[in-house]
Order: sequence, then C-alpha cells, then structure tokens
Amino acid sequence: MDALTAVQTIGVTDREAFKLALRAVLCSSKEEWDLFDSIFEDFWSSPERRSRSTLRGRERNKPFNEDQRQSQSSVVTLLGQAGADRADDDGGRAVVGATAHERLKKTDFSEVSQADMAELERLSLRLLKQMSRRLSRKLQRVRPQGQVDLRRTIRLSIARGGDPIYLSLKGKKLQPDRLVILLDISGSMNPYSLFLVRFAYTLQKYFKRVSTFLFSTHLAEITPALRARKLREALQALSQQAAGWSGGTKIGESLRNFNFVYGRKLLSRNTVFMVLSDGWDTGEPEVLAGELAAIKRRVRKLVWLNPLLGMEGYEPITRGMSAALPYINVFASAHNLQSLLALETHLTRN
Repeated sequence: MDALTAVQTIGVTDREAFKLALRAVLCSSKEEWDLFDSIFEDFWSSPERRSRSTLRGRERNKPFNEDQRQSQSSVVTLLGQAGADRADDDGGRAVVGATAHERLKKTDFSEVSQADMAELERLSLRLLKQMSRRLSRKLQRVRPQGQVDLRRTIRLSIARGGDPIYLSLKGKKLQPDRLVILLDISGSMNPYSLFLVRFAYTLQKYFKRVSTFLFSTHLAEITPALRARKLREALQALSQQAAGWSGGTKIGESLRNFNFVYGRKLLSRNTVFMVLSDGWDTGEPEVLAGELAAIKRRVRKLVWLNPLLGMEGYEPITRGMSAALPYINVFASAHNLQSLLALETHLTRN
C-alpha cells in the first residue's frame, strides 16, 4: 500500500522517478538497496531484453511462466512501455484498429480485460470529448425570436451606410441547459463507477453548467474536483474524498439530501437531472418515489442510466427501481461505451 501511495503521488510517466520512489519504500537494508536496480530492470524491461537477461539468485535459470508473462505485460502497458511481442491469447494483447475499437465500444465495462483497459480508456475519452463538443455547440445555438428590435437594427445598420441589411429581433433567449449528475458508487456499481466518473468528467469539461455528485449511503458533491485540467488530477482529488466508495446504497435518502441542500439552486425547467445507478436501494421505496416526484416537477427531463439494463433478460423489478420508473423520462443503459455515446440524443432539446 505504501508503494501504491508513492506511485500515485509521483505518477508513472518519469521512469527514473518511479524507480527511486519504489526503492525508497521497498528497500529496508543495504543488501536490498544494492539488488534493487538489477531487479527493477529485470521486472520492467521489454520482453526482448528479458529474453537476453537472466534472473539473479535462486530464480536465475527458472523461465517465466505464462501468468508472470501476462502480469508483467499488463503492468508495462500501464507505464506506456509495452512492446510489440505480447501473449497470443486475447487476454494478453492490447487491441488496436477500427474493428477492435468497435468491439471495445460494445464490451461491458465489467468484462474488459486488463490488457484492453488502457486502450478503452483512451478510446472512451476521445469519443466522449467529441460528443461533449457537439452537445455544447448545439445548446449554444439560439435562434432569435419575437418582434423586430428597431433601435438595435438602426444602430447595427450605421456601419453599412444606413441600410438595415440584418434585422435584430427581440425575444427572450433560451437559457443553456443545466446538467445535474448523481453517480452511484455503492459496491454493486463497482465495475462501472470509474468509467461513469470519466463520463461525468468529459461532460463537465465542455459544459459550464454541470454539477456532479457521488452517493452511496450519503451524498457528496465532486464538481470542484472534476474541474481539474487533467483526468488524472481529478481522480487523485476524488481519492482523497471520503464519499463511501463500495458501500451500501440509500438512493432515497441521498435524493432527499440533494433536494434539501441543492434543490432550490440547481433544479429548474432548464435542468436535465441524471441518475446513474443500478437501482439497488436499501432504504424505503416510498422515500425514493417521493423525492423523485419532487424532482420531476421541477426539471425539464429526468434521465436514469442503469448498467444492468444492458444484460439480457434483465427486468427492473427491484423495489427501488420499480418505485423510480413512473417518474423517469428516459430509462437507458450505461454498461458500455456505446450506450454512453447514445445519450447524445437524450441530452439535446427535442
């Protein structure tokens, strides 16, 4: 745990700093200190270099088994140092190319292999950024409405010799939509939570009016953390928050807390309210239904994303999900990248 904390602090982009941090934490004697450099190079070197080197000590002549080879390949991928020679099986090869990207877009987040994880993260960030840019442009376009604003029309015509080429129209402009996101980080949502945090991060990157919250047994706002310039900085900030990761779930109580503290400020007819949860609620369904009803009356659209909806044969029959359904405008899945990208049609004005 100390080694992981050290690496989280200094990052993995500088190989020398990474090595020094690990040596400072892991070595507790002069003998270990002297051996560390050679062991480090053996462990982190490319497959070609490993094949030319030998392990020291009792393991000097012992070949790598397949588990060791896959484990090291995954860690090398994390550091951006993966070589071209990977294991031939699907679990040991990073995917590339258009066909592989299509497969990754359709893969359930809970079933992504470790070797594919880095490529999926790059792909998801790129595509979600593109979607967010399109959405932000669409929501900024406001067509002029109402009667002709004569004073403004004359003022603008002066630069064109007094000819009123363009008419300036009066009328109340549409306010840009506000997006409110509540993300379930309970234990049952573990395989999906980090990808959904990335989804919230990219949306907040391109929208000025986005507020994001985490909840399990209680509610915590993470909007300031997601304003970080880089995703890694945002995730580091989130790791410092005691938000109840992998705990139980009290959706109704969390919504009640939101309505009491933030409802007046964040809910309006320009608000799209989004809940990302599998609907497993340990609280009373009547509380959940009552709080959602109060939210539904005040917002433009209520969206509920449930990763389980992507499972074949799934039916929303749990007490919490059944109580929520009557108040939901859009009930959709969020189990893979393709389902997240499909949200673009639901976030624009119809």
